[in-house]
Amino acid sequence: MAELTPVQEPVSSDHPLLTTHGLPPFDRIDPRQIVPAVRQYLRDVSAQLESLEQTVAPTWAGLIQPLDEIGRRFEYAWSPVSHLFGVKNSPELRESYEAVLPEIVDFGLRLKQSEPLYRALKEIREGEEWSRLDAAQQRIIENRLLGAELAGIGLAPEKRQRYNEIARELSDVCTKFSNHVLDATKAWSLTITDPQDAAGLPRSLLQMAAQSYHQHKPEDAPEATPEDGPWRITLEAPSYLPFMKHSRRRDLREKVYRAFVTRASEGELDNTDLCRRILKLRKEQADLLGYPNFAEVSLAQKMAPDAAAVQEMFQTLLTASWDAAVDDLRQIQELAAKADPPEPVAQWDVAFWAERQREQSFDFTEEDLRPYFPHEHVLEGLFGVLHRLFGVTVVAADDEAPKWNPDVRFFHVQNEAGETIAGFYYDPYSRPADKRGGAWMDDCLARRHSEDGLQIPIAHLVCNCTPPVGGKPSLMTFREVETLFHEFGHGLQHMLTTVDYPDAAGISGVEWDAVELPSQFMENWCYHRPTLMGMTSHYETGEPLPEELYEKLCRARTFRAGSDMLRQLTFGMTDMALHSEFDPDGGESIFDVQRRIMQQTSVLPMFEEDRFLCSFQHIFSGGYAAGYYSYKWAEVLSADAFSAFEEAGLDNDVAVRETGRRFRDTVLSLGGSRHPMDVFRDFRGRDPSPHALLKHYGLLKDPA
Repeated sequence: MAELTPVQEPVSSDHPLLTTHGLPPFDRIDPRQIVPAVRQYLRDVSAQLESLEQTVAPTWAGLIQPLDEIGRRFEYAWSPVSHLFGVKNSPELRESYEAVLPEIVDFGLRLKQSEPLYRALKEIREGEEWSRLDAAQQRIIENRLLGAELAGIGLAPEKRQRYNEIARELSDVCTKFSNHVLDATKAWSLTITDPQDAAGLPRSLLQMAAQSYHQHKPEDAPEATPEDGPWRITLEAPSYLPFMKHSRRRDLREKVYRAFVTRASEGELDNTDLCRRILKLRKEQADLLGYPNFAEVSLAQKMAPDAAAVQEMFQTLLTASWDAAVDDLRQIQELAAKADPPEPVAQWDVAFWAERQREQSFDFTEEDLRPYFPHEHVLEGLFGVLHRLFGVTVVAADDEAPKWNPDVRFFHVQNEAGETIAGFYYDPYSRPADKRGGAWMDDCLARRHSEDGLQIPIAHLVCNCTPPVGGKPSLMTFREVETLFHEFGHGLQHMLTTVDYPDAAGISGVEWDAVELPSQFMENWCYHRPTLMGMTSHYETGEPLPEELYEKLCRARTFRAGSDMLRQLTFGMTDMALHSEFDPDGGESIFDVQRRIMQQTSVLPMFEEDRFLCSFQHIFSGGYAAGYYSYKWAEVLSADAFSAFEEAGLDNDVAVRETGRRFRDTVLSLGGSRHPMDVFRDFRGRDPSPHALLKHYGLLKDPA
């Protein structure tokens, strides 16, 4: 175990990372002061751990409660640093983060591999107190035992030492992977100067691209305007996606597409070797633990019973989706063939011609919808549906929270009695310079009891929506609206928990392949007429979304559903193959694995130069290793859960409210205190079925 680097003087107790009360003081965290503060924290909790090991009693009060106190210190000392790494990255922060990350990993291993604590956990499970513990407490004990075993507690000393070396290296390599993706995304851009080359691009993109050029232009360069350019196109989603859908310059689409699918695969930022190294280390880790592959290690802590069950789901969804995806491709090929001149359909053409087909089939574009979704009004509509479904009220409290960026918002969540039961930070806009792409929810503070009383849960909700440009408010695409609802579903499970043990409160202790249930469930409400109409208001006229556009939007919901399903299956099946069948020391490359999977899942052959895996952060630097299938596994649960509201009657306010309260009091309330299948049965009254998911996608072969 590495020694902690000493400092000459203890860090002041009023340092922002050493506080243990209130909200983390994000506005006072100086990247240059992170290292000494985190090391002070590690010295403090190491002393706490050593004392606990010497005096531990095999009881809940004697073991779990002291461990919770160590966890509370972690929330304040390290979680804010980890959060800022994603939303306010800088060279100084990166240097400090990487300097102490190995020491954080070491302490985590030290904690999980503590033999005195492991023995005490086993004694609790086998002792008299076990029968007096509630179901949540018992699950916490069982999960801690399993976590210790998967952390190598049972390994011989030399094997445990190797396990720890692997864990440290994985932490380092995964961090490098993530940094490379951020840097590669930030480093590439396409500047368009000729208005003819910008033909077809929507006004919102032209405004954003002109603003981006203005922010990055040389000092002596002319000013940019949305009408005349220049325009700067980037690989960030708010820029990349509309460009690929609307640019009429096929050669430029190809150029942007190639840049996107080859991110972090060349030069100093090349992740190719890091991918192989990560897979090799995970395989060795599985070998040490006695598992046949890393996928089985992953599944040991998930809801799916085994790899066979996951493969069965893959095949069910693949079979249901294939013919529809073939038809999707045929339709856009026929459309492209009618162009003047006729065009083939390559990978960089799919989004463009699919958007033309959408316009032709449903007579609207994403840009037609955008003016009706001003960001603030969407938030108001979202908060309205939360009140209607779950009886909670969201109240702005921006002045009560320290923030890391002026755009960040803070809100309280109140119950029916007007009591504040939770809170959340909302970081809405894309910031390519220092914020990683995508959208996510994370814990800020967990629900727990301390000497100060009940600590209410606080969530981080992070999106990368289109920012305000050209004097206009932030106008959201419908996909951004869905993403906001998705992340808020995660946040609700964290914030509406009624479990007082942090190891099982909110999303803690929830099996990874069930954690997407609330998030994907919330997306369904984006198509519910009262909900949707309640969050639309044209930013200039105040008019709600026209009924005609709403009808078209609903009809378009299953547009290219087969293709979308196959895309997700490609990711999930590639992930499982890499973590179960792939030999990192063999002659096959990770891209060979992707190609082999795409022969089963893609109606368009894999682009030969596709290196998307080099930027696939979910599985190489996120938490989805051998777990990307979780999106579809949980979507089966979420679609079935939403069907309970459909059966109750979506137009029946009383029934919707009653069903919503039942969902709140089971799925959102119980968190990890019970097995997710038991929680689902509590809500639904039966086991889940894929019928509802296939029905929602329009892929049910026999609607009866």
